Amino acid sequence: MKVIVCGAGQVGYNIARHLATENNQVTVIDQSRELVRRVTDTLDVRGIAGFASHPDVLEQAGAADADMLIAVTYADEVNMISCQVAHSLFSLPTKIARVRAQSYLRPIWADLFSREHLPIDVIISPEIEVARAISNRLQAPGAFEMIPLAAGKVRLIGVRITEACPIINTPLRQLTTLFPDLHLTVIGIIRDDRTIVPTPADQMLVGDEVYFVVETSHVTRAMAAFGHEEPEAHRIVIVGAGNIGLFLAKELESNQAQLNVKMIEISKERAERAAQELSRTIVVNGDALDLEILDEVNIQATDSIVTVSNDDEVNILSSLLAKRSGCRGAMTLVNNSTYEQLITTLGVDVVINPRAITVSTILQHIRRGRILSVHALREGVGEVIEAEALDTSEVVGPPLRDVRLDKGIIIGAIIRDGQVVMPRGDLSIKPKDRLVVFAEAQAIKKVEKLFAVRLEYF
Repeated sequence: MKVIVCGAGQVGYNIARHLATENNQVTVIDQSRELVRRVTDTLDVRGIAGFASHPDVLEQAGAADADMLIAVTYADEVNMISCQVAHSLFSLPTKIARVRAQSYLRPIWADLFSREHLPIDVIISPEIEVARAISNRLQAPGAFEMIPLAAGKVRLIGVRITEACPIINTPLRQLTTLFPDLHLTVIGIIRDDRTIVPTPADQMLVGDEVYFVVETSHVTRAMAAFGHEEPEAHRIVIVGAGNIGLFLAKELESNQAQLNVKMIEISKERAERAAQELSRTIVVNGDALDLEILDEVNIQATDSIVTVSNDDEVNILSSLLAKRSGCRGAMTLVNNSTYEQLITTLGVDVVINPRAITVSTILQHIRRGRILSVHALREGVGEVIEAEALDTSEVVGPPLRDVRLDKGIIIGAIIRDGQVVMPRGDLSIKPKDRLVVFAEAQAIKKVEKLFAVRLEYF
């Protein structure tokens, strides 16, 4: 597949990296020669320095025979015009654009991005995607990751293993015996920065980060089995009334009416705007690093603080101050990946990586075969892929024990006729089954082939 990536910032770089490692032909465009040099020096991609919306630059990038354009520059307008030029002049089939300004995304203007006007096939709003991801994680206290899959029938959960876990040093094959009616599959273990796709003989150790897939109705029992019985959050404090904080507060007001939500914003103008747009959230104009402001929002009785300002240092320090003052949990947005490796050791419970969330959203529109959704886990670990099995898929027919899955691939759950079925050796996959699969980075192409019509790759 030939892909043009407009923008060589963090998101553009990581999209190019994902695509290049899977042997796609990738061309990256950016105004900055330094960023273009960085991407071409470290990745097997072609780089062009120039304006991504200029026809001659897109022509040089090969837009005439490209399969997809992904526009993720810092300017919404450049992203939109790049898609328009690619469509009008080069008939490029698939165009994805990142659009941050919420004004463009209001439902009243939905017709703007139709093929008759601005022909963009997929609009990605990082702020909305990040806010939704935070809202999901608030529903699973004790988890650092929680992603709904298969129309909400199953959940992907990520937890850290502590001494409180009753099943440490227990071979995974024994989980079925210990919890015979618990629909749960461990799909990945991160130990000492190394990813393990577990076998039945593997065990979980203290300090491991474990990803598992579980039927939604079994989440509470599953969390208890892993030693996490933290009570559900009812009192939330949000730091930052920018696009992410504002959308998150609206999401919580709409979907979790039982929550008591307060917001801290240092800018008087943004605080006033948030107070006007929110109906039940209490907005406080002040500095989240000021202990008096934290006292004003009753931080010592708060279940979780969510720091989503545009300043990483403020997010990290306000989270740590809140926890020291008695707040039970902290969820912190961090753009600088250097900080991400450090702050969980300081006491932050959940790190929000907006780049990874945006990349995940874009990836699901890139994958081939009957891929329904894709979620990239932490950088370099792999992806959780939701896919539909076709009549001609290799996985259909034989018992799972006889299906030869490549190393680095594991099936976490099967959804058949609306019911969740856990993968067992004697189970056979049927056409139209929906599968949740974890694949390490080097095995992702193999998953695409598993769920493709065979004629596509013979």
